[in-house]
Amino acid sequence: MLDRLLGRATLKDRIEELEEEVASLEGRLEGESERRREAVAARNEAEAEANRLEKRVEELEDRVARAESGEDVVDFRGEETLTGERVARIRERLASVECGREGAFSAYVAEGDDLPEAVREAFGERTPLVARAAPCLVYRDDAGLVAAALDPPVAPEPFTAWSDGFRVEREWLEPVGKYAFALVRTDTFALGVYDEGGRTSFEGFTSDVMGQHSKGGWSQARFERRRDEQVDAHLENVRAALDGVEDVDAVYVTGEKSLLAEFRDRADVTAPVDATGDPEDALGEAHADFWRVPLRLL
Repeated sequence: MLDRLLGRATLKDRIEELEEEVASLEGRLEGESERRREAVAARNEAEAEANRLEKRVEELEDRVARAESGEDVVDFRGEETLTGERVARIRERLASVECGREGAFSAYVAEGDDLPEAVREAFGERTPLVARAAPCLVYRDDAGLVAAALDPPVAPEPFTAWSDGFRVEREWLEPVGKYAFALVRTDTFALGVYDEGGRTSFEGFTSDVMGQHSKGGWSQARFERRRDEQVDAHLENVRAALDGVEDVDAVYVTGEKSLLAEFRDRADVTAPVDATGDPEDALGEAHADFWRVPLRLL
């Protein structure tokens, strides 16, 4: 009775209506967020598949070009992706090879289009394989018993050298010392500090970045402008996190290829990886992928 006299009943009814509206909007927002996450995940998977197919197409185009040119088709004697202790064993095996004076050739080749003359002389008819494997470390002894290429995670400056043993430094191929390792995607960031490959700290976050534009609602231009603003804000937070890294020997930044140029001034090495998902899980996947070492027998 008193509520009706004071108009409280109407207000209570209105409050209930507004609470129902809020609940409905929260439900819609949650649905939109889920669809956005699904769209981002689908995009990431598509990028990974596109990268894989792009590499395969390049390999096939190279084979076709060599076949059409009449060039003798030579192929790798074997291929393997080294991980963990296998990397250490292969490195130690190469380091243990002893040759006579000037009997072991080592080189790092950054580009396959313009190989140093020393590489061409060392590998002869197998030189095209070096070009296909580049960028890579290459090793060959003067008797031809060893002929191999390794794609190091941490590349040295290009060099060529004949010596009595192969030049193969551990820090080119394996985690050494204390370093920061980061994964950067348009909506995800993860950062770990590692000591000899073991993680000692972690931080990570995700940002609400729009996925694919759908028909209706915002115009394409407005959508892209808003999405770019969200990505820029995300990357600004990433830069702040990287700037806070201290007391490490090196900083490695991995992630989406299109973003890596933004961090070359903050990283010793940058590398594209396709790791996705929860920041901590994605960081572990990216770290493992970064330290994989492709081996090709020439």
